[in-house]
Amino acid sequence: MAKLDERAFKTLIEYLEKVPAIQKPIASGSDEDGFWWIKFGIDIDHELAWNVIQELGCVVNYISVTERLPTVFYPVSPAPYLNGGPRDFLSWVIENKDKDFRPGTLQKWLEGRLPQPGGDLEQWNTND
Repeated sequence: MAKLDERAFKTLIEYLEKVPAIQKPIASGSDEDGFWWIKFGIDIDHELAWNVIQELGCVVNYISVTERLPTVFYPVSPAPYLNGGPRDFLSWVIENKDKDFRPGTLQKWLEGRLPQPGGDLEQWNTND
């Protein structure tokens, strides 16, 4: 299997760009075996930032005990003591663990389970 080209990520990136607090640009890539990743920032000062992190964590990491996606969602950062704090240097990554699971498939899972429409802030408000 070859590396995925940018078109393979198009629908997933377009979807994520509509999710509140997710920052552009969104980077993506894959290796020669077809395993891929997507990386983005989340505006930690946005009122819905933790709602977005919680929703993504639920769907991407642990949708249910019997129905898990072959993906992981986690934070990454260079050394804070050398670079700076989370507003500028904390990023979030989604990686796949199954070369047959495509970015567009994840987009469909997210669209089917995250608040809809994705850009409607009221749909994301859980009224803690």
